[in-house]
Parts: sequence; C-alpha cells; structure tokens
Amino acid sequence: MTLISPPIDAFADAAEKKYAATRNLGELMWIQYPGHFNQALSKAIVTPATVGSRFFDHRISSYEPGAHVEAHVHAVQEQIYHVLSGQGLLIVDGERRLVRADDVTFIPPGVAHEFHCTGNDPLVFLVITSPPTDEEPQPR
Repeated sequence: MTLISPPIDAFADAAEKKYAATRNLGELMWIQYPGHFNQALSKAIVTPATVGSRFFDHRISSYEPGAHVEAHVHAVQEQIYHVLSGQGLLIVDGERRLVRADDVTFIPPGVAHEFHCTGNDPLVFLVITSPPTDEEPQPR
C-alpha cells in the first residue's frame, strides 16, 4: 500500500477558508533554520505557510548532541519551549538552566536566549511562538 503525502503547503488556506487541518509529523521534512547549527533541526507544523495561522508558529525540534541555536532576542514574539526528551542547556539572559523532559520554559519578548543540546542523546522539544513573525499581527 502506498500512502500519498500532501505537500507542506497543502493546507495553507485552512485559516482563510475556515477548516481544520490535520498533519502527520512523518509528512514534514526536517529543516535547519538560520542561526541553528550542527543538526539543530525542526519541523514546521502550524505556521502561516503551512495552515495560514496568524497567531501561532508551532514546531517540533530535534537537536543532536552539540547542536544549538545562537543567542537571539525577539521584539514582540513570546515563546514556549516544552522539552519532550533529552537534556540541554538553556541560557536565558545569561542564566544557565539545565532542562530535560517535562520542563517548560516561557520566554517573553526582549529576553535573550539560546539553546544547546549538551546531553548524549538528541534533545527533542516543542517550540510554540506567538505571533509567528517578530512584528505585531495585522487585522484581517
């Protein structure tokens, strides 16, 4: 049996046309975004490009040992990091925090942060960002 997987943007009009979209993570490709290094990979699940979302960017990330995202600050975006497995070092405004499975961190705008996989196994975590771009959302 062959399963046909729709392209990444198959449901890009879901928000506009007001229908619910369901994806399987196996349909999505791993991407290394700018500022991410050494196999710091993510899958874009709910984003403006994938479902037309205005308020959310939801990704799953998997960082191999030694992988990291460089220090950065968001102007208006809020982020949540929800660790599913592995462990890593989350540096928030210079404070080093060891995080592992079931740890959840909220990062408000204006707070410098970087994330490193310091364990022996991949660090797998969810990233929820609102709004999806680092500027105020525009009204419809």
